[in-house]
Amino acid sequence: MSYETAVSRMYALGHELAQTPAHKFDLAHMRVLLQALNHPELRFPSVLVAGTNGKGSTAATLASILRASGLKVGLYTSPHLMRLNERIRVNGEEITDDVFASLHGEVDRAAELLVERAELPWHPSFFEMMTAIAFEHFGRERVELAVLEVGMGGRLDATNVVEPRVSVITDIALDHQKFLGDTVGEIAREKAGIIRRGGAVVTLPQQPAANDVIGNTILELGARAVNAVPYVPPVSPGSFEYLVPSTEQNSSRFVYRYPLQVLGKQILVETPLVGRHQLRNVALAIAAAVELSQQGFGGITAKTIEDGTRETDWPGRFQVIAAHAGWPEMVIDVAHNPAGAWALRSAISQLYEDRPLIFVFGAMRDKAISEMAEVLFPLAERVVATRPDNPRSASPEEIQRAAVRTGVEIEVVEDVEAALKRARELARPGTVLVVTGSIYLVGEVMRIVGVNI
Repeated sequence: MSYETAVSRMYALGHELAQTPAHKFDLAHMRVLLQALNHPELRFPSVLVAGTNGKGSTAATLASILRASGLKVGLYTSPHLMRLNERIRVNGEEITDDVFASLHGEVDRAAELLVERAELPWHPSFFEMMTAIAFEHFGRERVELAVLEVGMGGRLDATNVVEPRVSVITDIALDHQKFLGDTVGEIAREKAGIIRRGGAVVTLPQQPAANDVIGNTILELGARAVNAVPYVPPVSPGSFEYLVPSTEQNSSRFVYRYPLQVLGKQILVETPLVGRHQLRNVALAIAAAVELSQQGFGGITAKTIEDGTRETDWPGRFQVIAAHAGWPEMVIDVAHNPAGAWALRSAISQLYEDRPLIFVFGAMRDKAISEMAEVLFPLAERVVATRPDNPRSASPEEIQRAAVRTGVEIEVVEDVEAALKRARELARPGTVLVVTGSIYLVGEVMRIVGVNI
């Protein structure tokens, strides 16, 4: 089977969030599939990272620290910006096309046989297939540790079949209510499903409703809470430093630098993940690394934590693209819910207080578009609404109607490339284009402007 055929067959399964909850959330079915594959999930130790916002940033930072510590590390994340392969990495390298096609063929054949034998009621979902392929790849590559970002929920997510050495829970907010519940407490209950009896759980204080659920789950299961608060720096005017614009188009022009006490030593943390919310995600990653060190994973030191944090590469998260080839300076960020919008607004206000802004915005129809618009659009001189190439995308007209209360002028441009060009036409000297609302929009824009991952 060719790579193109494998990818086509994956997408033919339907979008991972377009399936019914019954098809998406059933660990029994995932376990049947993995048993047929001789349990690849048991061939490596793992860390599970769940939450609403920041789980990808936390996972990427932790994986970078572990790599800097000399470990062979698998990283599984979702969704992707440009290609499916981004979701499955070993030591920073994406799974190759040939390996993906080969593993897809094996997993797909096993799945079809299970359906034929009535051991599965239906073919595994897109996300179940991706997860099984990732586990098989990590097992064959003999990774020493896999960092697994939970897909959406936690309790019944396909990744939750592993027995994690550490569970990490990032900030929880309202998102995917159709699948996870209508309140922060209900959503937290799903996320807390990754906690294991007697296991280690890395957390930070957050909304009271989430704190209550996480705390009660830890008590009920006799788990051990690892508090990441000591690794969150105090935010002061001197904690953020402006750097000389990078010559690399896909590099951020900003970093956070701050001193920190880690494993008994003073280090200087430097992270390219910008926005004060990222300080929490980095703290969770550092706390998880310290916990793994104490569990006996060799090579993790204060120095490797410092190096790994600095070397983290996680595109599309408040990524600043310097002006080039006729394009003005651009910020791209995958903020896709109100909490993410507030984080983006905070970072923009901090860094671009006196600069004119034009937003290019596209979002999925099932997102809280009006709330996101009310947070972000008042910052803009103009908003260009568009439609990312995804069947779940809201139309530009739907975005315009959802944002009517903001009072901001919104232009409607159906095609993303045309929308981006229109925003460039509207830009005046000093203007910053802000592209946000959906990871699918961000991925398209990165292709258009020539930014490589």
